[in-house]
Amino acid sequence: MSDERQVGIVLHTGRAEALTVAVQFVRGMITNGIGCHVIGDRADELSAAMGPETSIGRVDATELATLGIELVVVFGGDGTILYAAEAVLPFGIPLLGVNLGHVGFLAELESHDVDKLVDEVVGRSYQVEQRLTTSVQVHDASGVVVWESFAINEVSIEKAAREKMLDVLVELDRRPVSRWGCDGMIVATPTGSTAYAFSVGGPVIWPDVQAMLVVPMAAHALFARPMVVNPTCVVDITITDDLAAQAIAWCDGRRSVDLGPGSRIRVERGPRSLLMARLGEQPFTSRLVKKFDLRIDGFRGVSRSDAH
Repeated sequence: MSDERQVGIVLHTGRAEALTVAVQFVRGMITNGIGCHVIGDRADELSAAMGPETSIGRVDATELATLGIELVVVFGGDGTILYAAEAVLPFGIPLLGVNLGHVGFLAELESHDVDKLVDEVVGRSYQVEQRLTTSVQVHDASGVVVWESFAINEVSIEKAAREKMLDVLVELDRRPVSRWGCDGMIVATPTGSTAYAFSVGGPVIWPDVQAMLVVPMAAHALFARPMVVNPTCVVDITITDDLAAQAIAWCDGRRSVDLGPGSRIRVERGPRSLLMARLGEQPFTSRLVKKFDLRIDGFRGVSRSDAH
C-alpha cells in the first residue's frame, strides 16, 4: 500500500449531474495528491471525462481495505448512499454524501458545494458519527435459517398480494406483544425513521439515539401504534396464518426474500455501525427543517421575531 491518500467515489448510475460534479471533485483531489477510485460501473465514464492524463480505476468493494481508502464520497441521493453503504459497512470506512436527489436525508452537502467538499476532505475537517444497523435472519416454518442480511434504514415485511392481509405475531425479547392482521411490519433504525417508517406514521428518531422502531402497517387492531424499543431488543415477526397471502421481506428496499406461512423474521442490532462523515456541527434539528421544508414562521405567516 502506498503512502498516498486514497478516497473512493460512488456515482448515481443514471444522472449526468453526478458525473459533472465528480469531475470537479476528482480534479481537486488530484491537485492535492489524493488518489481516487470508483466503486461501481461509471469508472470508464469518469476517466473519459477527466481526460487521458488522469488515471482513475474501477475497484470492487472487496479491494477497499487493501487500498487504504480513508473515505467514500457518494454523488447521488439516499438510494445511492445505501448502495455505497453495502460496500463500506464490513470495512468501517466512512461515507460522505453529496445530494443529487430530492430530499437526500443521508447526504451532507448539495452538489453546488463541491469546492467546500474538496477543502474539507483535503484538510480531513470532517467528523465521523456512528449509526446503528440491524442484522436480519429469516427462519422457515421448521426453524431453519434460510436467509441472512443486514439493514441500515429498515427491514420491511410486506404482503405480496393486494387482496389479503398478513397475520403476524410480534415478539419482543422472545415475549409475545400482539398479533395483527395488517399490510406488513417495519423494523427501522433511527437513520431509517425518516424513510419508509415515517411514511407509514412512525416517529422521527434523532440519529444519535440508540433505539429501534417497530411500526405496524395498516393494522386492524386497537393497539397498533409504533413502538420505540431498546437497541438490544430482539424483534421476532412470525407469519402465523397457514392461509395467509405470500409475503416478502426487504432490507433497505435493496435485498429481499420470499416468506411462506410459518416464516419467522428475527431483527436485532447489527455487529457493525455505519460510519457517516459530517462537515461541521449542523444539528439534526436544522437538517430536519431543511429536508422536510418545515414551516417555522408564525401561524399566520408572522415570523417568530415579529410575534408578540
